[in-house]
Amino acid sequence: MTINEKQDELIEDFEFLTDWVDKYEQIIQLGKELPLIDEQYKQDKYLIKGCQSKVWLYPEFKEGRIFFSADSDAIISKGLVSLIINVLSGFSPEEIMNADLYFIDRIGLKEHLSPTRSNGLLAMVKQIKLYAIAYDAALVKKE
Repeated sequence: MTINEKQDELIEDFEFLTDWVDKYEQIIQLGKELPLIDEQYKQDKYLIKGCQSKVWLYPEFKEGRIFFSADSDAIISKGLVSLIINVLSGFSPEEIMNADLYFIDRIGLKEHLSPTRSNGLLAMVKQIKLYAIAYDAALVKKE
């Protein structure tokens, strides 16, 4: 499944939810299903800067792809990072760097999140893309 196919699937999952209470409940549920980060990675160097709550994001590079695990001390943030990981984990650095994350607008996150949560969401996306850039640069160096 491609990044865009994963985004389309998420959009479809959220389309049947008509009010934002239901959408928030779905986001919280996704957070509960998030594969948790190993406790050893709950360190400051894996904290996402710009999030009001604590969000840890750990990248693991295997066979040319980046796999992410995460956790948060806030249930909404945990759900938001879960959304992004569901879309971007398991892809090459180049695919992640070039991804247009249109699902964020299409499911209405930008207009329904508080400014601090919106900033946190953008910080999560930025950190994932920075990891992709770093791994891509490391791959180019090896060649």
